[in-house]
Amino acid sequence: MYGKKVAVIMTDLVEDIEYTSPKEAIEEAGHEAVLISPDGSAVEGKKGGTFEADKSIGEVTPNDYDALLIPGGFSPDSLRGDKEDRFSKFAKHFLEEDKPVFAICHGPQLLVDTGLLKDRKVTSVKNVKNDLINAGAKWEDSPLTVCGNLATSRTPDDLDQFNAEIKRQLG
Repeated sequence: MYGKKVAVIMTDLVEDIEYTSPKEAIEEAGHEAVLISPDGSAVEGKKGGTFEADKSIGEVTPNDYDALLIPGGFSPDSLRGDKEDRFSKFAKHFLEEDKPVFAICHGPQLLVDTGLLKDRKVTSVKNVKNDLINAGAKWEDSPLTVCGNLATSRTPDDLDQFNAEIKRQLG
């Protein structure tokens, strides 16, 4: 039996290791990672991985999950293009309800659309630094930045610290 349910929102061109490594950490800690894609179909990674989705965004409600993981790559930007803003609305719930949110690399980019980054400390890959600053976030160049329930990291090089924080917050 798993402890907590972690929603993982992603689509094609996700950075493979930014999904597989945190997923492994979540499962090692006795929790469940649920992959949610736009239409419930498999997700193709940037490095050639194929990841079977468990659910589509239309089948889920954020109330059913204890935490949120947003892997990087080109996936977060694609999710921002969702016509109904379903992914940003889904993510917004976790920030509003103080549930753990874990975002790495380009992952924090999706959080810009929640309107809830003002005065929050975050990090990310440098490509999205200005987007985050323009959203009111306090960006820092750090392997791991924790601001309340929000934990962010820059790149796959930071996965050890990122995964340790995931395990710490999930308990």
